[in-house]
Amino acid sequence: MEVAAGQVFSGHYKRPRRDSLDSMNDLIAQYGPDTELHVVLDNLSTHKPKRDQWLRMHPNVHLHCTSTHSSWLNQIEAWFSKLSRSALKRASYNSSREFRDAISAFIVAHNHEAEPFEWAKTDVRPKPIKHKCANLRA
Repeated sequence: MEVAAGQVFSGHYKRPRRDSLDSMNDLIAQYGPDTELHVVLDNLSTHKPKRDQWLRMHPNVHLHCTSTHSSWLNQIEAWFSKLSRSALKRASYNSSREFRDAISAFIVAHNHEAEPFEWAKTDVRPKPIKHKCANLRA
């Protein structure tokens, strides 16, 4: 997801590691090797290379991983929720091909009307409990 435009880019892969590498190479091709890029990733093990060979070859790419159990910090997770509610929930597909096609169609429709992604976290702290007897004098 490019948050500045709100657009989503995708690919379908059988191996998650290939997905990550292709996505990163697509970013470099799209923006150019001299553009400084900041990429937010979750803690999926395929996002954490054992050897930083790719990163050494791309010094302008900076990876930022969210903390465990903090998916709400990663804006693509909010988009995944929208995808699930709008296109996948209660749907039935006869093949993985149909499933991929439904996701791709949703992405095309989304990108046609995409806007910059604005994310805000509301205060979710519980309000203090007022007891019925709080105003009584002892």
